[in-house]
Amino acid sequence: MTLTFEKIKDAYETIKGSTIRTPTVKAARLSLHLGIDLYLKLENLQHTNAFKARGALNKLLTLNEEQRKNGVIACSAGNHAQGVAYHATRLGIPSTIVMPENTPFNKIQRTEDFGAQVVLHGQTFDESVQFTMDMAKEKNLTFIHPFDDEAVAAGQGTLALEMLEQVPDLDVVVVPIGGGGLIAGVATALKGVKPDIEVIGAQAEMFDAVLANREKRAGPVGGATLAEGIAVKEPSKANMKIIEKLVDHIYSATEAEIEDAVFDLLSNEKIVAEGAPGTGLAVIKKHLKELKGKKVCLVVCGGNIDSRLLSTLILRGLVRDGRITRLTFEIDDTPGQLSDISRIIGESGANVIEVIHQRMMQSVSLKRAELEVVIEARDKHHVRQIVKTLRDAGFKVKTDSEV
Repeated sequence: MTLTFEKIKDAYETIKGSTIRTPTVKAARLSLHLGIDLYLKLENLQHTNAFKARGALNKLLTLNEEQRKNGVIACSAGNHAQGVAYHATRLGIPSTIVMPENTPFNKIQRTEDFGAQVVLHGQTFDESVQFTMDMAKEKNLTFIHPFDDEAVAAGQGTLALEMLEQVPDLDVVVVPIGGGGLIAGVATALKGVKPDIEVIGAQAEMFDAVLANREKRAGPVGGATLAEGIAVKEPSKANMKIIEKLVDHIYSATEAEIEDAVFDLLSNEKIVAEGAPGTGLAVIKKHLKELKGKKVCLVVCGGNIDSRLLSTLILRGLVRDGRITRLTFEIDDTPGQLSDISRIIGESGANVIEVIHQRMMQSVSLKRAELEVVIEARDKHHVRQIVKTLRDAGFKVKTDSEV
């Protein structure tokens, strides 16, 4: 693969009429909180809510008439699947998407909604890929690789040209890395327009294959990651060469840091982002000292996070921020205790969400009871004020951190 700046410019002209020119916006609250000038390239607003639609379209437009008639095939359980399905159907090209058998139903449904035929095979992505290659050969279908393809990487790079047209004076761009197609395209485009711009790659710690390669150590351990879109153990060799040449720094983030960053994007900027862009923000937060005084842009590469996972993430984030807290009381088992506690909490400006009144367990004496009250407060400082008021009123109360 010989990806060049010229090929990305050609891709830009080729696909711009059928892709969304996503905005690059100032992250006002995060900039204030982090103390840097932060911008977001919102590819979560792209067709199928991810940048993958760009590369899929650019590849599809390279097919000849016979290839279009025979159809295409891809292996993906996520954004690549939907990008290929969406644009293939729009162009009248039959598409088949192979997904692992354990793929969540909502992902299968969304891909089928875009007009693809979904085939389930294998327990892992690697098993599914081999089956896909065999099926492509058997049925004479064109295989569209999610990242190891020059036309795909060129399509992904078009977002960088838009970004620099929208905010020309950027100093740093942070890009999540999985298989390397996105950062290969983006880095090639950025350096082609502005050679001195700094490009930083972001990886999930459990899938830090590119960073491991740069540090000349053993590859990633793998595992369950929130950043499933970049959970790739073996990036493309062609992409690796481009990364080695054009990417200035590569950093990784832990699962806790990624989760916290996804919550930050939602709570501060009202941006629904999946784990991959969360990895990018986590890396930014870990390296604020080096980024001070620079204009930084994060590629928010996708927003396809499962709604149930997102709801749990939000609740956990609220707990971390102290906005949801459990208070544990040991009280006299007499009438009026709960109403007094509720009144004090309400007068302090907090809401009672849940109450568990426990008499039967033997952790307290027979004439006393244990009471758990989950409250919604403004922040941790507000919780401390409420606890002080309750203790001043004579109640024996502990917070989660004290239990």
